Amino acid sequence: MSKAFTKDEAPEAPLLVRRRAPLPDGVPNWVTRRGLELLRGERAALDGERVRLAAADPDDPERARRLAVTGARLADLDARIASARVVDPTDQPPDDVRFGATVTLRVTTHGGGEERRLTIVGVDEADPARGRVAFVAPIARAILGLRAGEVATLRTGRGDEELEVLAIAYEGSVAR
Repeated sequence: MSKAFTKDEAPEAPLLVRRRAPLPDGVPNWVTRRGLELLRGERAALDGERVRLAAADPDDPERARRLAVTGARLADLDARIASARVVDPTDQPPDDVRFGATVTLRVTTHGGGEERRLTIVGVDEADPARGRVAFVAPIARAILGLRAGEVATLRTGRGDEELEVLAIAYEGSVAR
């Protein structure tokens, strides 16, 4: 067998580390209390993984690569936690859509309308399928600062959507 096909001569694969959701330049890393706890929990789990890998068989050829990936993810996560600025929803103006607000919207397009409920959260906590949108998302930017009854237009690939704010609530408060 040719030496070119043995494992000893195989080129090393590049280290691929999944990057965190980006923050625009100059934008603070706003987080909810829940978001910060999720980041800390993720960090604890990654640290446990790093400890487990460090104790694994040193002859395992994948061990060093997995340790490097875990170390890079931990460094990225540590930077995100260090830059986090927790926003207390009780400090937000109760009648305005701000970070941490849960907003009920009437979304109207040329094809009809529907109600949607979303909560504006930090980029690491965002989960659009569960109604948690990052404060830098286009829909969040369109409604930030609005009050109940006010309307914004969001331009999308499907056309313009009219977003009417129906109700605003913050953790521990009643919807307005």
